[in-house]
Amino acid sequence: MRHVIALDVGGTGMKAALVGAGGELLHRARRATGRERGPDAVVDGILDFAAELRAHGVAHLGAPAVAAGVAVPGIVDEERGIAAYSANLGWRDVPLRALLAERLGGVPVALGHDVRTGGLAEGRIGAGRGADRFLFVPLGTGIAGAIGIAGRVESGAHGFAGEIGHIVVRPGGTACPCGQRGCLERYASAAAVSEAWAAVTGNPEADAADCAKAVEAEDSRAQEVWQHAVAALADGLVTALTLLDPRTLIIGGGLAEAGETLFTPLREAVRSRITFQKLPTIVPAALGDTAGCLGAGLLAWDLLETTDRTEVTP
Repeated sequence: MRHVIALDVGGTGMKAALVGAGGELLHRARRATGRERGPDAVVDGILDFAAELRAHGVAHLGAPAVAAGVAVPGIVDEERGIAAYSANLGWRDVPLRALLAERLGGVPVALGHDVRTGGLAEGRIGAGRGADRFLFVPLGTGIAGAIGIAGRVESGAHGFAGEIGHIVVRPGGTACPCGQRGCLERYASAAAVSEAWAAVTGNPEADAADCAKAVEAEDSRAQEVWQHAVAALADGLVTALTLLDPRTLIIGGGLAEAGETLFTPLREAVRSRITFQKLPTIVPAALGDTAGCLGAGLLAWDLLETTDRTEVTP
């Protein structure tokens, strides 16, 4: 059966699948990323995992994969196929596309940024399905974004498009590792809410999920922490929608798991801030932690279609 390899590389784990032409998941697997062993070992682990997936396709589907798509964190040069930098994985300027193509017998390989790849999946087959313009914003350890335009995701001139987490929403505020002060992700990420709630409770183990539960229980301290985060998030999102005018705004990541505890006040906060702008539909992400893997599969099929089209062009 004709299929592609889809691989989503995270800071601690890798999710993979063999994906059919109709998007069906023919095989799924997971591995530890093994970042504690160093960047070279991480790259070796990715190559070994991809080779295992290829072998599984030969043994169980009758043929090797015809292409591969890989999503990685950090700074990604998608055009050149280079994983340029990842603080979590410790690598710099890894020619990952070329290494994978060699290991997989020369098949086409697409390399993508993890958030943009997840956004591609959410836009095409998830919560943004049917929207010609969407913005995908996952609220996790940090805050990133994927700008969806007519079925594709915009990378920008230098691969930095969508970095909404580094919009300054509180000038002169909390220092951010990026070098600025007052960045959105220092106030509205799951990590920021966890940090604020841990400080309020005096419990270093308290996290954003605990804060959300306390909000639902009408704990006034939790409500204050939550309101500060929602206000900052709304400020950042209004800046983004003013610039991008998306039809659908998709919110994902750990903080979105709070459901309407987040979405009800967030929708109202965004609505109260807009003036001339059009209010987008604000919805939760639909694909969860499978988005990156599904998006990697879409990248692979897109690349294969482009390759096939190029080969038949006179």
